[in-house]
Amino acid sequence: MSAILEAQSLRKLYRGGDGAPIEVLSGVDLGVGRGEFVAIVGASGSGKSTLLHLLGALDAPTSGTVRLDGLAYGDQTPEQLAAVRNRKIGFVFQFHHLLREFTAQENVMMPLLIAGESDERARSRAEELLAAVGLAGRMSHRPSALSGGEQQRAAVARALATDPLVVLADEPSGNLDHGNSERLHELFSRLAREFETALVVVTHNRLLAARADRVLSLDGGRLVPLAGVESMP
Repeated sequence: MSAILEAQSLRKLYRGGDGAPIEVLSGVDLGVGRGEFVAIVGASGSGKSTLLHLLGALDAPTSGTVRLDGLAYGDQTPEQLAAVRNRKIGFVFQFHHLLREFTAQENVMMPLLIAGESDERARSRAEELLAAVGLAGRMSHRPSALSGGEQQRAAVARALATDPLVVLADEPSGNLDHGNSERLHELFSRLAREFETALVVVTHNRLLAARADRVLSLDGGRLVPLAGVESMP
């Protein structure tokens, strides 16, 4: 499988309070194919969210390269990177970050309207995606009228709005109960296949990791393949 998202030799250093460098990532290599679901696990503070931010062009590595569909982030201007984030990358976080004054449908429409799509096209796409995540009857509800699981499914629909090449999710079920977590896990594994989107999920949840095509552990600043969730840290 050819990689749609590639990371090569990623290093990320921060300065500690005493000015000494702290290396969080020390040479990460990763390739994710279209329609592939990859779970990244690891101990708290191991750098999983840092890696996700680099993959999503939310931060820049100290050294190394990230490419999406052959495009190197380091070769892009800030304006070009903003366009990449808006059109080619979908984000799902532990907290859904839906705009509370707007309906579920309007929330899903937002990335498309920002990208310059017509209101008609954005509305139609939002209806299609909300139906795909099981919210056909809840489109006109604001977030306060949706359950936690429904809010997170609306966030997944919003992440898919622009038909991105990759969806990055950071502990997406970390704030949900068991039943809603399972529904969200099933949704992720189904949508990766149906939308042929590369999916990278950072998680502590063994049940979610078990649905992935590959499980990688971030250990000592590097990614290590795991044979199964039984060996998760």
